Order: sequence, then C-alpha cells, then structure tokens
Amino acid sequence: QVQLVESGGGLVQAGGSLRLSCAASGFTFSNYAMGWFRQAPGKEREFVAVISRSGGYTSTANSVKGRFTISRDNAKNTVYLQMNSLKPEDTAVYYCAADYQHVENSFSSRVTDYDTWGQGIQVTVSS
Repeated sequence: QVQLVESGGGLVQAGGSLRLSCAASGFTFSNYAMGWFRQAPGKEREFVAVISRSGGYTSTANSVKGRFTISRDNAKNTVYLQMNSLKPEDTAVYYCAADYQHVENSFSSRVTDYDTWGQGIQVTVSS
C-alpha cells in the first residue's frame, strides 16, 4: 500500500522554526523525486520545494528561498522540510508528494505531475 505520512507541523510564532517529515512506504522511494507543496485557505495548492531521487538536486520556490531547506534520507524512506524564519504568510496545510522519475536530475514543480500525496499537515505561524 503506497503511503506518505507527514508529521512535525503545529503552531509557531513568527521567526520560529519547524521541521516537517514525510515517511514513505509501499514503493521504491529512491526512484521518486519528492516534493513539498502547501495550500492556504481559499488559495490553490502551490509548490514549495522538490528534491531529486538521490538528493543531488533541489529547487525551492522564491517565496521560501533562503528560509526553507528540503532534504531526504533514502535509507529511512523519509523526506524533510526544514522551515526557518517562519512568517504568518507561511500558514497553510503542507503536503508531501512523490513523482516517479527515470533519471536523477529530473524533477517537477507542477502539482499535476505528482500522483501520490500525503494527507497534509497544518502549519500555523502567529504574528
């Protein structure tokens, strides 16, 4: 059974940090690029960060660049999102997602390219 389970969300004050984790099971994790997306109330789901199959390539959205870092541990089938200097506008439900890739240096920031999603986890940043 293919599954992604996020953890580590919660309530934090502006300027604080959180680390999200996403544990994968039921598929060959190292064959998939992994992405983080978020969705705020009344807004569309948007790209946050992505990491290639072995972790050699990453990309982050301009809105979080320099504050958020994506990483993965293929031995633990887990992808992480370290979020620093959090702002109230980072408040959203955060989702991890998996995208099968044939090659290492290929990944996507498009929501529609991802076929496996976690259930999402709430991150709330208070001002």
